[in-house]
Formats: sequence, C-alpha cells, structure tokens
Amino acid sequence: MSALMNTPTRKPVHASRAELGNFLRARRERLEPAALGIETIRRRRTSGLRREEVAERAGIGVDWYIRLEQGRDVNPSSATIDALARALCLSSVEHAHLRALARVDLREPFVRETVPDSVRRVVENLAQPAYVTGRRWDVLAWNAAAVELFTDFGAMPKADRNILVYALTHPDARRLFGTGWAREAQRLVAQFRAAHDLWAGDPAFVSLLARLSSGCPEFDGWWQTHDVGRSAAGRKLLRHPRFGTVSVDFATFQANDDPRLKLMLYNVKRARARR
Repeated sequence: MSALMNTPTRKPVHASRAELGNFLRARRERLEPAALGIETIRRRRTSGLRREEVAERAGIGVDWYIRLEQGRDVNPSSATIDALARALCLSSVEHAHLRALARVDLREPFVRETVPDSVRRVVENLAQPAYVTGRRWDVLAWNAAAVELFTDFGAMPKADRNILVYALTHPDARRLFGTGWAREAQRLVAQFRAAHDLWAGDPAFVSLLARLSSGCPEFDGWWQTHDVGRSAAGRKLLRHPRFGTVSVDFATFQANDDPRLKLMLYNVKRARARR
C-alpha cells in the first residue's frame, strides 16, 4: 500500500494542451526534410521531421519538446514559442495560434452569449445583410436582409443557428456557394479551428464537432489537417435561387459592448436577377 501511495501520478492532460501537442505534431509532419537542408540517410517510416530535428532547430531539449507534443503540463516561454514557430516554418496566423494555445488556462464551462438589445436593434435595422455570432459561431442576432440572402435563422431550431452547421450541413448552403462550396467550407473550418482549440474538450464544442462530423462527410478530413485561418474581409460569389449570381463584399467587426460578439456585414456589389 505504501509503495502505491508514494508512486507519482501523472496529471491529466487538459484538452487545450492536447490541442497544442496535436498542432505541433501536424505542423512537424508536413515539413519536408530535404527542403530544409536536412540529409536523410535511412528511409523514414513517417513523413515530416523527427521530434529531435524540431528540437534541434528550435534550440530546446528533445525530452521537453516531446512533453509539449504529448500535451503535458508545461509552460513554454514566449522565446520558446517563437523559436518553435521558426523551426516549424509557421505562418503569422499559425504563430499567433501557437501563442494563444500556450497561454490557455483552465476555463469556466462555455456559456452562450447574449446580444445587448441596443446592438440587436442596430443589426435589425441595417439595410445590408448582417448577423452577430459568438465564440462558438452561434448566430445570435440577424436582420431581414440576412434572411433574404442566406436563410431564415429564426425558423431553425436554436441548436442549428450556427454558421458552421448551416454552411457545412444544410443543402441550401451547398447550392448557394455552388462550385466554390468546398473552398468556402474549408476556409470556415480553418478559421473555426483557432476558436475551437481554446475551448477544446468543452461539452458545447464537443457536441458541435460531433454534429459537423455526422452531417458533413468532408469535415473529418479537413479537421485532421489542423489548418488554422484568420477572419478577414473579402468577397464571395453566391448563386442565389432568387437573385441569380450575386457578388458580395464582407467584413467582420468586434462589438465594443462585448468583445466576444462579432458582427458580420455584407454589401451586395452586383446581382443578375433571374427571369
């Protein structure tokens, strides 16, 4: 009994730490040794760099790097994160994501946000299509123009009022984006990855991933790549059932009332109406 009591126990791996390890592993495995000037004498059983090669490039201990990939309870410094970003050839978006994952502490359970009445009234009275989302990309407020352009969020069950659920699992969304649907869906998944990994393991996010996995055959493959994207303004080409081909500019804005809330605003540039 005394021997058992004196045996050290391993701390459970927190989900966000596990995502940090998964992210490092995914980025390590995508690198080509030859492209980085690393000579390979023997045939490699797996793709990408070895853990010891990443550790050497970053100037850190191999054992310590392995603990990071295992999602263990270690706290890398900012200098270490920057060194890993260089060693793994991360983009600026991926570098920022790695920093965010390294700073994540245990959080309270996720709670769906509430839109202040003043913000809701502004959105509802905008002429342009607009809606407000939270951290899980739930659609929390919208206007009539967004219903006309996309779908009637109010007619959906509350659990379905989510941008990813709509874009990835609803047949109407596939028709709306036409041949560009897969590209748009992958872009959304990569952007959502940055938000998800900070809440990994939370029941609200776990249930959302299960819904996407069951409703979108392509989702699991995209998710496993661990690509990370960043929200940015741009332009979409839609094939609307009523308005024909529609080109819209879009941009995202953060609410000062509650930084957890984001406003997505669309501006229709041109449309060719169906006859």
